[in-house]
Amino acid sequence: MFAFIHKLGSPPHFWRLSGTMVPWFSWFAVVLIAVGTVGGLWVAPPDYQQLDAFRIIYFHVPSAWLSQFGYVVMAAAAAVGLIWRIKLAHAVAAACAPIGASFTVVALATGSIWGKPMWGTWWVWDARLTSTLVLLFLYFGYMALRAAIDDENRADRASALLAIIGVINIPIIKYSVEWWNTLHQPATISKIGKPSMDPEMLVPLLVMWLGFTFFFFAVLMVRTRAELIARERNKKWLREVIGRG
Repeated sequence: MFAFIHKLGSPPHFWRLSGTMVPWFSWFAVVLIAVGTVGGLWVAPPDYQQLDAFRIIYFHVPSAWLSQFGYVVMAAAAAVGLIWRIKLAHAVAAACAPIGASFTVVALATGSIWGKPMWGTWWVWDARLTSTLVLLFLYFGYMALRAAIDDENRADRASALLAIIGVINIPIIKYSVEWWNTLHQPATISKIGKPSMDPEMLVPLLVMWLGFTFFFFAVLMVRTRAELIARERNKKWLREVIGRG
């Protein structure tokens, strides 16, 4: 088991594995997002209250999910790098930050667009919205801290600590609707028991969620490979790989 983990943390092994997996993840993402978009925008019936305005959910919900999931991946990778001193883990965390921040921006933007016709305003200091905005600042803080420290090892350690501490915000986002009186609607998919959505609406949403997740991992592997080029540029294995390419 430890030999497998050690091999998985090897930059040359990751390079070979990711090179094989990126095309597969990319194609799955393209197909699923295309199917989900058609199903969500044209096949699903209008909501009985929100009419066609609800359709932004097919982009908002997957983006919101990946904004939080991306932070958990970043923090977990940072913790692995900090505890076991696996440099590849720090590379994964560094690669994950801008992706997670991008999904957070999309989640906030689509949430505001959705909120305008539903709530009558683009923004309210709702607990869910505010904690998601804090999540965006945590991403920005992580990236700014890394950029502010010239020494790579010190930057890895300092940013890893910030990422780990920031994980406390994830359950706050998750349970903010239940803990505080908020305008944001409660869970309709992940709640215990039968989801509140009609299957014709739910299936395209699940397809979009899966497509966005494949897209996340495809981009993460590409960005991690770019991070490895910057970190391992003087290593023999990388020169040999690039030379063969």
